[in-house]
Amino acid sequence: MSDTGIGESIGARAARSRALAVLRVRGRALAVALLPAAVAVVLLAGESTGHMRGDAWDAARWFFGVLALVALLLAAAVTAVIVRASPALSPTVQLAERAAPDLYRLVRDLAERLDVPAPSALALTPDCDSWLEDRTHPAHALPHAIRKRRGRRTAEAPVLVIGSPFLWWMRVAELRALLAPVVAGTAAAAHPDIAAARRFVRGLDAAVAVAAAPGPERSISPVRFVRAAALGLVGGIARFLLHSCQAYAGEMERGVAAAASERAQTVDYGLRIVAQEQVGLAYAGWDRLLTRVALPAWRMGRWPSRLDAGVVSALTELSRRDRLAEGFASRLGDRPACDLLEEPGAVDEAASLLAARLFHGGPAETGVGWSPVDWQQYPEEVVDRKWRTEAARLHRVLDGLGVTPASRPDGPTLDRVLAHLSGGGADAGEDLAEAIGAEVAREEAARQRTAAAAPVAKSPGDVLNGWGADPLPLFPLQPPRTGRELLADHVIAMVCCAAVDTAGAAPGLDWLDGPVLLIRGVRGSDLMSPVLSLTEDGDPRPLGLWLAGVGVRPEKPVRLV
Repeated sequence: MSDTGIGESIGARAARSRALAVLRVRGRALAVALLPAAVAVVLLAGESTGHMRGDAWDAARWFFGVLALVALLLAAAVTAVIVRASPALSPTVQLAERAAPDLYRLVRDLAERLDVPAPSALALTPDCDSWLEDRTHPAHALPHAIRKRRGRRTAEAPVLVIGSPFLWWMRVAELRALLAPVVAGTAAAAHPDIAAARRFVRGLDAAVAVAAAPGPERSISPVRFVRAAALGLVGGIARFLLHSCQAYAGEMERGVAAAASERAQTVDYGLRIVAQEQVGLAYAGWDRLLTRVALPAWRMGRWPSRLDAGVVSALTELSRRDRLAEGFASRLGDRPACDLLEEPGAVDEAASLLAARLFHGGPAETGVGWSPVDWQQYPEEVVDRKWRTEAARLHRVLDGLGVTPASRPDGPTLDRVLAHLSGGGADAGEDLAEAIGAEVAREEAARQRTAAAAPVAKSPGDVLNGWGADPLPLFPLQPPRTGRELLADHVIAMVCCAAVDTAGAAPGLDWLDGPVLLIRGVRGSDLMSPVLSLTEDGDPRPLGLWLAGVGVRPEKPVRLV
């Protein structure tokens, strides 16, 4: 075992070798910047010793002196931007030790078993992933840190970021096994060459981002032009250097990962296989929960405040339906990893709000048109409201197109929609789809303007030290929906409203499929196929049979928002 703690494995040697290659790129860049100054010094020394005299040597001294000054100024500018630029920081929910003492203790014990430095702090991400993140830059000052075994604060140790769904779905032993290879990676941060190479690469990346960032919206001025030109030159140099060491940096990180994996084999190796199986299951359930359950609520201005608790229900339902997942639910009798938190509800709420910002771009705090919703309230406050909002938009668009209202003047009816789509064929559906798409786009643009104008504030995770916020979603879950897709969704919403108001149906929540229609307490059959026959082909017969089977009366008016 070496003094640096990274070991002597093949991966460790490869990581150190590539780190030195990255540092050689830095050294060459420094040498190029100093070369004109070195030549100028030689020329000046030659004059002082009585050599290199004459007009040609004087011109050379002037030329290299000016070139050296320009090169040093440019090198200083590039260095200043690299040093001062703040590297990208993953949005996370910070966990103070007082909020999760047992989890901190588990990580410290794991680091001791692996004989590596403990992470400096813990944080959560609303995704199925875990990694180490260096936050030693002054802009990333850590409010809390784990202390080393000897009681000294480790300013160099990275932060351990843990996927919040893991805490709720995985058992304590599974989480420890899953984190073992991640925590083992802290050994690389203690190695001076690897740490220096990582700082150099992160600095270059941050400098490129600073140079590419748009400046303040002001009128064109000479100062702004000079600033833009200087940043463009600095950014070009940083991009060139980053490209020069990018391959080495990638190989270095792969070597670090290989060394960490090899070191972690001594800790819970058999359980790690089970934990990796849980990662795949957790990812599948989490993705379905976000796209099918959370996204409809976010679009309605509501954010489910217990997403991590919901993932347990979603994965339990998945294990019930999928034979490949059989037996996974039997683990639920063991202690869940979320028991390592002092206030799991507060952590879940903070992670849920962060998920809404990352994947949908919602505001940073509760406000007008943006409020939390519990799972018990979801069917009435999200599903029913979603259907009635979309049905109201559908009739509003029909009014705008000049479609004649239904014969009954006391409210909107499903008959009106059926008559329009079946009477005009595909052309009527195309016009309606285009109009609905335009209406949804206008509403979404207004929502984004409101969100961008809202003041940035802390989330309910203030007790957990909060997190930064961006005005737009960093990872949109789904691409924009087409007009045809929106039309089908709106017709389904109108059918569901009619079923609720005239046939005694009810809104419901399926953990894997999201909003569903419950008919006499049982989930109704799929509506998409008969609705597509109507919207795509203008054929109302399949939907008519479905309505008759459920007992829906399309001529009756429905309640809209």
